Amino acid sequence: MKGTEFVDLLEQHRYDFFAGVPCSLLEGVLSALGTRPRLPYLPAIREDAAVGCAAGAWLAGGQPAVLMQNSGLGTSLNALASLSLMYGFPCLLVVTWRGFQGQDAPEHLLMGDISPRLLDLLGIPHRALGASSLEADLAWATRETLAREAPVALLLPPGVIESEHAREAHPGARRQARSDRPQQEPDLAPCVSRSEALSVIIRCLGDEPVIHANGYICRESYAVADRPQNFYMLGSMGLASSIGLGVALIRPDRRTVVFDGDGNLLMNLGSLSMAGGLGPKNFVHFVFDNEVYGSTGDQPSLSREVRLDRLAAGAGYPWVRAVTERGALELATREALATDGPAFILVKVTPESRAVPRIPYAPPVIRDRFRAALGRA
Repeated sequence: MKGTEFVDLLEQHRYDFFAGVPCSLLEGVLSALGTRPRLPYLPAIREDAAVGCAAGAWLAGGQPAVLMQNSGLGTSLNALASLSLMYGFPCLLVVTWRGFQGQDAPEHLLMGDISPRLLDLLGIPHRALGASSLEADLAWATRETLAREAPVALLLPPGVIESEHAREAHPGARRQARSDRPQQEPDLAPCVSRSEALSVIIRCLGDEPVIHANGYICRESYAVADRPQNFYMLGSMGLASSIGLGVALIRPDRRTVVFDGDGNLLMNLGSLSMAGGLGPKNFVHFVFDNEVYGSTGDQPSLSREVRLDRLAAGAGYPWVRAVTERGALELATREALATDGPAFILVKVTPESRAVPRIPYAPPVIRDRFRAALGRA
């Protein structure tokens, strides 16, 4: 089934409010929602926030659905248990089943195995969507969530909804001007790709340990220059700056660098206050901001409406820069590596992604060589 057809079914069942965090298995669904203003889609920063928004939408008279990857099921456990289930808020959960039957990247395998059991532990009724039973499954879930006044989940394995790869045509990939918001200064106009920006920064590095946010940041950095000092995150979206902060605090003798993304940072904005409040002088935080979730189909992120460098300054980073081109980036990088931090560099980049392979190392290999590079057995 195509994503547009699935959205048609959701509309027929009177779902009128959607929130979530993108997954590549939902690319076609999110693209279709982006073309239908009567079916608003809220790009939540985390899945538990999406659950909260859905509760508010139901209280106001809407019929909500939350779209998430099964990794987000773990993120939303407390919100589901202490909000949706405790109060009794109807909500359709469309949960993509990464790691289905043990077939996927390493970061998805454990969650793929335990997703049905997590739903069982919560007491949330669930079915696995099938291509031939999709209409019946959706009808069942709708009846159940309304009758129970509680969440009901549909697990979506790969291949049930067709993937759509027309990323350039995605309605969220083109910036829309906000005429109702006063502009205090011109928007930052990127003129460099993330891969090109990574090349500039990596040339400036010595032996600094670098924590890489998951997704294309890892893969493009690996393609530019693989280093034992690189910790590649294969999962745990949103935690790059937290991991880097832990390294920086334990090793004040080493300058620690974080390669972060806009979607990753938005998922864990509290990390800015940790770094700004604790103030490690050896902490350098790069955020590559292309204003989209590039790994899942270029769905828009809220960084197109919020300047992340201003948030960092407000959180207490004493040294903050925003750059859009090579020369300014090299200058800012060299200065940040030589100054007392914590330092924050917002690197506005184009949505272009380089065709690069996945990280070839198993997670324990990434862990052990990084630890050895820091002088730890």
